[in-house]
Amino acid sequence: MRAFAALLDRLVYTPSRNAKLRLLADYFRRTPDPDRGWALAALTGSLDFPNAKAGAIRDLAREQTDEVLFALSYDYVGDLAETTALLWQTQGDAEAPGLAEIVETLRRAGRTEVRGLVAGWLDGLDATGRWALLKLITGGLRIGVSARLARVALGQAFDTAVEEIEEIWHAVDPPYGDLFAWLAGGADKPDVAGRPTFRPFMLAHPLEERTDLDPADWLVEWKWDGIRVQLAARGGERRLYSRTGDDISNAFPDVLAAMGFDGVLDGELLVRDPANIDSADPASADPAAFNALQQRLNRKTVSKKMLAAHPAYVIAYDILFDGAADLRGLPLEQRRGRLEAFVAGHDHPDIELSALLDAPDWASVAALQAEARRLGREGLMLKRRDSRYEPGRKTGLWFKWKRDPLLADAVLMYAQRGHGRRSSFYSDYTFGVWRGEELVPVGKAYFGFTDAELAQLDKWVRNHTVNRFGPVREVEKRLVFEVAFDSIHLSPRHKSGLAMRFPRIARIRWDKP
Repeated sequence: MRAFAALLDRLVYTPSRNAKLRLLADYFRRTPDPDRGWALAALTGSLDFPNAKAGAIRDLAREQTDEVLFALSYDYVGDLAETTALLWQTQGDAEAPGLAEIVETLRRAGRTEVRGLVAGWLDGLDATGRWALLKLITGGLRIGVSARLARVALGQAFDTAVEEIEEIWHAVDPPYGDLFAWLAGGADKPDVAGRPTFRPFMLAHPLEERTDLDPADWLVEWKWDGIRVQLAARGGERRLYSRTGDDISNAFPDVLAAMGFDGVLDGELLVRDPANIDSADPASADPAAFNALQQRLNRKTVSKKMLAAHPAYVIAYDILFDGAADLRGLPLEQRRGRLEAFVAGHDHPDIELSALLDAPDWASVAALQAEARRLGREGLMLKRRDSRYEPGRKTGLWFKWKRDPLLADAVLMYAQRGHGRRSSFYSDYTFGVWRGEELVPVGKAYFGFTDAELAQLDKWVRNHTVNRFGPVREVEKRLVFEVAFDSIHLSPRHKSGLAMRFPRIARIRWDKP
């Protein structure tokens, strides 16, 4: 446990991506099984302790600490695990067990056992160990390491391409003994033949306005405003994967029902607006706004009512496998022909073919991009006709030209401390707009500014606070942000009834009252 705690502690205070990768790779090489496997599971979000919840941790801390002291400390620190770790008064000198024993015990423990177990372990750890234990239990590590970064580090530790690891990821389970045995050269690669495993996506580079691309060399299609997905069906099994390789099949049984084929497709997941569906031709309806799709995301199960209100479908962009035939090495134009035949042969209304757009010259491409917002599209995709399907972002092969962002002035209303290296700064900002004489919140942003600007903002927040609500400060309604955002959608969570999508602070208007 101490080695895992030291790793998390160093990762929190290491801003460099490459330095994080080195720390992780070194840990994976040096740490024995099964500890490194459970650590990998924690870093990739693959651990769940259903009987250990944040509420139990909060209750434990309050039992040992004065209520007012805990509230003031939590207000200052802004993180339950860190607050509890710092305030905990150890009872005895028992040594805490290792990471594997803790994880395996928690996975078996009943709800009534958890509090006693955790209290005993906290007594056997120092402040860093206690913090790491509580982060492990609550699942919110917040150390600047994504699941994919952890897999990249794993590949670097054993000189293996991350794409190879990702292709077998869903065929192995924590604590990943067979995975580490293969990576260390002690066993064969886990066999995924005949299984609908994830294949890493080919990604696009952003494109600013350019005129040096010859449209004759490119296929142009809409960038739809949904989420990128992979449809994998093999040997009677069906899986739906997100762009990051997460299995989201359970949330979209309607899409799985449409996958009566053998192959792997790359596409965009969308939902239809029932109000615009023609019963005679369901596929004729335009997709609903992204906010409607969000109602279907991150669900372990989905009700019949939800299926009816937000029916999902996929627009297919590409084909990776036709049956057992791997098509990724073919040029895009050839894959496109195979995709057209595949979709036509499958003939299901919930799997549509992405249309190619007529753009004989650059002016036509630019005109299409300018129309994207009006048509409800996210932008354009430009793909070289001769491009092979290669994982990751490959220079000069695929580009995305997104619609231009919207801009609005908004007033800072509340500020909250950040996490990790920003935990001592007020870096999370809620802003609003005027509705008559009332200022109502419409969004929250925590990026778009430099470190120097963050220091200025933090000082301003501290000097202009008018009220406090736990870790949140209400400030004088004087500071204006120019906010860039993609769109506005209805939101019952906001007093305004509206919320910005993808807001970021484009400019701090110190000059504007």
